[in-house]
Amino acid sequence: MLEPMSTLAKWAPAVLALVLVASPGIWRVSRNTITIAHEGGHALVALLTGRRLEGIKLNADTSGVTVSRGKPTGFAVVLMYFAGYVTPSLLGLGAAALVTTDNVRPLLWATVVLLAAMLIMIRNLFGVVSVVATGAIMFAVSWYATEEWQAAFALFVTWFLLLGGVRPVGELQSRRLRGRAPNSDADMLARITRVPGLVWVALFAVVTVGSLLLGGRMLLPL
Repeated sequence: MLEPMSTLAKWAPAVLALVLVASPGIWRVSRNTITIAHEGGHALVALLTGRRLEGIKLNADTSGVTVSRGKPTGFAVVLMYFAGYVTPSLLGLGAAALVTTDNVRPLLWATVVLLAAMLIMIRNLFGVVSVVATGAIMFAVSWYATEEWQAAFALFVTWFLLLGGVRPVGELQSRRLRGRAPNSDADMLARITRVPGLVWVALFAVVTVGSLLLGGRMLLPL
């Protein structure tokens, strides 16, 4: 377990993460990190299910696209589309497990490795800058920061993934209600499976909110 932390050190990372997620202006920038995780989830599942990954684009408006080749239908495609919205939250849950078992440095280094692997598949300048900047911050903290600062930063990253994984699901449904997301992951899943898009959005919500509750329960006793 982590060494006992002061009240400020314990709650400041969670409060900062909440500010980044809840503040509209800041969220428009910080959401790019969630998009990296989102598209990374699509890419990882595409590779694991035998699809041919051709590239990833991350856009300045916080949208992204992962292009892969393979069968247009089937369980592998369903998994690939489902992975996007739930990956940030699942990563946050995994990070919570590492943080609470005092594996902060492995968490930071694993993040750097994953970002480096993702960089190979990025196909636009903004995406390259976003991934490199995120990876540079992770590397700097893991290499130069004291153990106390590493622990605080790891808590911040964990809370940000857990909290930041929930908001995009609500934003998705809001866009769908206004007819502005005809090709969203939920709607693509609906076309493939004939299960209504709203059901898929609800499943995204179950995973993301559930991860937040479980991860929060793991982190709060620290």
